[in-house]
Amino acid sequence: MGRTGAPLIHQSLPTVEEVSAGGIVVDTSTDLLNVAIIARLNRGGRLEWCLPKGHPENQENNEQAAVREIEEETGICGRVLAALGSIDYWFTVSGHRVHKTVHHFLLVSTGGHLTIENDPDHEAVDVAWVPLADLGRKLSFPNERRIADLAREVLPQYL
Repeated sequence: MGRTGAPLIHQSLPTVEEVSAGGIVVDTSTDLLNVAIIARLNRGGRLEWCLPKGHPENQENNEQAAVREIEEETGICGRVLAALGSIDYWFTVSGHRVHKTVHHFLLVSTGGHLTIENDPDHEAVDVAWVPLADLGRKLSFPNERRIADLAREVLPQYL
């Protein structure tokens, strides 16, 4: 019951399931082990540094989507070394709740150069190389910082 004695009415919003894939692409040509990350503006206009990711297209699996999305959003081509796990979170937009699951992969850079010019959705407003050791301090979201920690643990076995 509400304060007026009337029953509380909870209007449930429709839920949409979304899947994305992306991850950490590392330049292993230097000891810095730079990682390509992107900046996006959130709905409030605040700049947020995050890992590149996006939705699988057509018949892509998550690994293929991660490779394509990283290249589109950062300009860096990569080859998958390992899965880094998944994160999920909820948000509300346009009158519905979204349950989003993001599958992350660790990739080694195979070429390209940093650019946001090939991002078809134009979500990325900036792109940067960040040393793997500093990645956790640069990323805006705690769940992505945990993925960065895992990448630091896993990467040495591939070097």
